[in-house]
Amino acid sequence: MIPEIDIERCTGCSQCTHVCPAQALSMEKDTVKLEEEYCEECGLCADVCPCSAIKIPFPVLDVL
Repeated sequence: MIPEIDIERCTGCSQCTHVCPAQALSMEKDTVKLEEEYCEECGLCADVCPCSAIKIPFPVLDVL
């Protein structure tokens, strides 16, 4: 799943840009910018984000 970035929570630490193997993340005006077409959907960015500004929107399964 493509990560969702909460710009309001992002502190601009750039940790996510350093772990992204596809270099799909960059810093722009003290916040992170995602180039979705390059994202490999690995989730490393969300794992290293210290302020939980990056989330992976996992689908909700309807289980009976």
